[in-house]
Amino acid sequence: MTIEPLKILHTYKVYRGDLEGGVPSVISVLSRESRESIDNRVLVARTRGRFRRETIDGTPVEAVGSLGTLFSTPLAPSYPFALRRRALDFDIVVHHAPFPLADLAISRLSSRVGLVVFWHADITTYPQLLMLLAPAITRTLDRADRIIVADQSSIDNSRFLQPFRAKCVVAPYGIDIDYWSCCSSQEKTKADELRRKYPRLILALGRLVPYKGFAVLIEALKAVEGQLVLIGEGALRSELEKMAANSGVSDRVTFLGTISDSEVKSYLHAAQVLAFPSVTQAEAFGLVQLQAMAAGLAIINTTLPTAVPHIARHNLEALTIAPNDPSALASALTEVLRDPSLASRLGQSGRRRAKDLYDQKTFMRRVKSIYFDVLGRSEPNLVR
Repeated sequence: MTIEPLKILHTYKVYRGDLEGGVPSVISVLSRESRESIDNRVLVARTRGRFRRETIDGTPVEAVGSLGTLFSTPLAPSYPFALRRRALDFDIVVHHAPFPLADLAISRLSSRVGLVVFWHADITTYPQLLMLLAPAITRTLDRADRIIVADQSSIDNSRFLQPFRAKCVVAPYGIDIDYWSCCSSQEKTKADELRRKYPRLILALGRLVPYKGFAVLIEALKAVEGQLVLIGEGALRSELEKMAANSGVSDRVTFLGTISDSEVKSYLHAAQVLAFPSVTQAEAFGLVQLQAMAAGLAIINTTLPTAVPHIARHNLEALTIAPNDPSALASALTEVLRDPSLASRLGQSGRRRAKDLYDQKTFMRRVKSIYFDVLGRSEPNLVR
């Protein structure tokens, strides 16, 4: 008997090609589900530019045109209409929040279309705008059949989710543990070269935006004997470069911009420590921590009231410090750099924890079971 695959439409602001990492990475993982059981599609907007239709890693992606971005949201007035129209062809819409343009359309979705809200983070900036958006966000959560969060802290700390706790399901993100834990011969050679070039390598990865805390990291570097490699792009790059120069550490800071996953992996396996100094609740999870843990790399993170310190725990997989504290960050980095046994213990614990809790196959199975539960169906017993 032929079983029709579930038809799932993922909605978000932007996708790979315009933005890498974060939520687009999560959507990418979910879209790799077996084509026998799930037909995934993605509907997003451009950061700027005309409508684009393409296939990324086997997943069809439509990106509606945008005039640019305002308040971190694409100016794409056609998006709500496109979503309402496209949703009719799918069993479930998976709304990756926050994305206000999708909220404007969701209240008018057909009742026969299931709705799963994947709550990645609260909107923590632009409080006046949030007041205007709050009714639409609440209507979306009321309409939702299920709300997925990656960590219990998302439910506990969100005023939006509190009234809808009964709908919430925790499904921690996952990554390809095997990929990030093992290097090819070429990647290993690159890692060996990097160790010789940077004998005390501090690695940081992420978009160059304020909540990542990279300004705190550069300030801390003044009191640390080490070399910092910062991977990522963003609006703060020129400001951070000037800060490094003014702080007298520019000769020990390398801004790499965006590089391939294979290159990132070599840096993870070459480094002595990952600096993850995020400073606000906008950092709700921190996927890069999982990559570092899979690679066996010690982590320095911060005591945010989010999933961040629950993933890599203090004195187990990480040293956890207060956010916005350059002195504490410098001390923690120095402690790991000076004590190889500590770095090894934290790294090995991280490797075990990533394998046990954060494998992408487990993540995909959990989310898939939620889809079938929403539709009141039993999962087909397919060979995977």
